Amino acid sequence: MRSSALDIAPSRTYKPWRMLLWLLMAQIMVAFIGRSLGPLGVLIEEDLQLTKAQVGLLPSALFLGQAVASIPTGFLADRFGSRPLLLVLSLCLGISFLLMTFQTSFLFVLLLIMIGGIGYGGMHPTTNRGIVYWYDQKQRGTAMGIKQMGITFGSALAAILLLPLAETYGWRIVVLIACVALLAAGVIAYFLYRDPVEVKKQKPEKAASGSTFSSIAAMAKNKPLLLISLSAMGINGSQMCLNTYLVLFTYEQIGINLVLAGLLLVVSEVGGSLGRIGWGVISDRVFGGKRLTVMAIIVTITLFASAVVAFIPHGTPYGLLIPLFFLFGFSVSGFNGIWMNLASELVPKEQAGLSSGFSITLGSLGVISLPPLFGLIVDQTAGYTFGWLMISSIMVIVMLLLSRLYKMKKEKQYVH
Repeated sequence: MRSSALDIAPSRTYKPWRMLLWLLMAQIMVAFIGRSLGPLGVLIEEDLQLTKAQVGLLPSALFLGQAVASIPTGFLADRFGSRPLLLVLSLCLGISFLLMTFQTSFLFVLLLIMIGGIGYGGMHPTTNRGIVYWYDQKQRGTAMGIKQMGITFGSALAAILLLPLAETYGWRIVVLIACVALLAAGVIAYFLYRDPVEVKKQKPEKAASGSTFSSIAAMAKNKPLLLISLSAMGINGSQMCLNTYLVLFTYEQIGINLVLAGLLLVVSEVGGSLGRIGWGVISDRVFGGKRLTVMAIIVTITLFASAVVAFIPHGTPYGLLIPLFFLFGFSVSGFNGIWMNLASELVPKEQAGLSSGFSITLGSLGVISLPPLFGLIVDQTAGYTFGWLMISSIMVIVMLLLSRLYKMKKEKQYVH
């Protein structure tokens, strides 16, 4: 008993934050590679001679892989813990994107991006599970926000580092070197991260629990989980439209040079990074863990921001674009931590990995379908206005879904 107490004691003090560091590092590096498709899209478009709709298929392929991977990796994370998956998923994404840099066929590029998406998407339930076990509910919103910040921070890092370097040396060599860095990060995370002691003790019990299919069926019957997942589908897809087309939009329609357009993506992703922490803190400290209220605020801001962007004229001063895209990113890219907490808290703790995996799978349908649809609208209308208005319309639908979820939770007296 004594040694057990000594083992668990550190997890109550410094260990959770140390483990958060390794989870955050893994999240940053998979986003650094996976989300590089947004800032590098303009160069890949030129290299492979793509249409705007085909550019939209690049992130769609990534998130198709995520949709395929999220439930299986959520189940594996619940069964075996997060640690081994940190390595396996980093290798999956790093090796597939490394091989992609040698391809000239658009179809082969899409296939390797989809395989990489398995590593990218699987990292979410894997790291989410670590947060759920290392933190209690009053700290979890902040911790999840910090961890989810890794996605937007990695994306911003790709825009800051990879886009200028790729413009000089070519996107292929730059992505190849970045993939090597990801592989190294996966090895480091594997050796330094540890699952909580109490999780290891629960493993045999978990292995004897119900089948995978019955667990997934239970998730599908959870109406609140379905509603939040469908809401995430709309917000996720809108977020990826912003990330995929922001550089192209400001470069082609507003007339800003490529590096400055890339910096606007950085501004947007910095806003998203701060949003992921900020919304988490706000939900914990201001609203006492009421995530749904915060989601409604995020959706409202996104609706107005996308409507304003739809009517930005050519030659708009750069100084006006910075706060606008910061706010846009703060809302649409900052919601993920709140979403992940809602998805994880709607089920028993030991199903947190599978729950977030299930929700991510549904949420991924938005990022698979909306970016190419946005690109098709741009191709057909020879402008971006209707694309941005599409996002505003989607936010109206999401608000209706959240209203239904609020009524359902109130009726059944769900406690946040």
